[in-house]
Amino acid sequence: MAFAVFKLLKRHQNLAANVSPIKFYCRARHTANTRNLFSRISPLGDPSLSVVPVLDQWVQEGGKVNYFELQRIVRDLRARKRYRHALDVSEWMSSKGLCQFLPGDHAVQLDLIGRVRGLDAAESCFSSLSDEDISKSYGALLNCYVREGLIDKSLSYMQKMKELGFATSLNYNDIMRLYIRTGQPEKSPDVLSEMKEEGVSPDNFSYRICMSSYGMRSDISSMEKVLEEMEREPHISMDWLTYALVANLYIKAGLHDKALIYLEKSEEKVNKDALGYNHLISLYASLGCKDDMMRLWSLEKTKCKKQINRDYTTMLGSLVKLGELEETKKLLDEWELSCPSYDFRVPNILLIGYCQKGLVEQAEDTLRDIVKKGKTPTPNSWAILAAGYVDKQKMQKAFECMTEALNLQARNTGWRPKPGVVSSVLSWIGDNGDIEQVEAFVSLMKTVITVNREMYHALMKAYIRCGKEVEGLLHSMKEDQIEADDEILSLRQK
Repeated sequence: MAFAVFKLLKRHQNLAANVSPIKFYCRARHTANTRNLFSRISPLGDPSLSVVPVLDQWVQEGGKVNYFELQRIVRDLRARKRYRHALDVSEWMSSKGLCQFLPGDHAVQLDLIGRVRGLDAAESCFSSLSDEDISKSYGALLNCYVREGLIDKSLSYMQKMKELGFATSLNYNDIMRLYIRTGQPEKSPDVLSEMKEEGVSPDNFSYRICMSSYGMRSDISSMEKVLEEMEREPHISMDWLTYALVANLYIKAGLHDKALIYLEKSEEKVNKDALGYNHLISLYASLGCKDDMMRLWSLEKTKCKKQINRDYTTMLGSLVKLGELEETKKLLDEWELSCPSYDFRVPNILLIGYCQKGLVEQAEDTLRDIVKKGKTPTPNSWAILAAGYVDKQKMQKAFECMTEALNLQARNTGWRPKPGVVSSVLSWIGDNGDIEQVEAFVSLMKTVITVNREMYHALMKAYIRCGKEVEGLLHSMKEDQIEADDEILSLRQK
């Protein structure tokens, strides 16, 4: 622990100069302690695995927990969309009584319950809250209704919040988002007007949603008027995200000169925000501006201390979009030398780029080179190649690559192959494979998708070609509740 604190003190020595030594030591110690606990939770990527045993073991080993540590862990897990694990921590935090559980924590927990267990569970949770704890949970429940796209229920509940005096800009923003999500963007500006009439000041997000709603309808003139109003508001601080949104709307409208003006405005606001650089790089890629992409990438590496996988993913994807595959390969080599953990989503971008250009063999060579270095691909890496070979009608290779993907499925239980690729491979192997090959492939396929008619079509064609009796196959179909269609019956008659 002492060594971890020392490293934090070294890293933040400039900050320490402005903070009392005792306060800074406590802050550094808290951060180090949080990291140690989070480092135990973070590797549990499978949502079906509870993190409660990890938390219990931490306490049993004498590990300290406090409100700020657990709150930060919940926030980090939510940011990573690991909602089930975030809910585990939140409920453990409230049930153990190790630290105070505030109204804001109840609101976060309700939102997580809605995401993980559904709307009924969220409503039940809301009704069980005391008057003291419920104040901040009204907005969380509204957010659950909005997320489900329930227009009438959302509007009715919003009216109740307004009558109680609980409605904030965040809640009005939720209603604006609801209209956009449900295909009614023309109603969002009316909500912005209502906010102002009710004396609720719109925030940056309010204006951005409204501008997006005009952009969706190609009403650039109205979008520009909202932007002008936003820039005039003294309580609004213009940020890179707003100008990047405007630039993107201009790009979609085909007004590239105006887009470039607002990309420059956005860049002036980015400062040291790596996410901002990524966003701008993607937008410049949409305009085909390679020089500006490379300039911003260089700036990001100078301004931001460290580039993570997300940053390389953005830059690699942008180079692929411009067809710069040689430079993409060089950047991938750079990433491999610096990455602390090998994430196959990064090289997959190059594999996709090769396949899009019809260079599937080059994509396969790249993947096999990575395997030779001791890395185990994800199923999707091989599935990308399978799709590429299907496009080139090299079905033997597509079959081999899909088999590789299926054999790796246990490493990524959430992976599902593309239905079109599966259909093509099943059709081909039914016409060309021997019985053992088809049975083995179908058996593997059943581990990732529900048994379907196409699997039986492939088996039936192989059985008939090889002169094998099909009565047992027809019986299996009946057990799987799949009726023999005309194609099956016609195959049987041959």
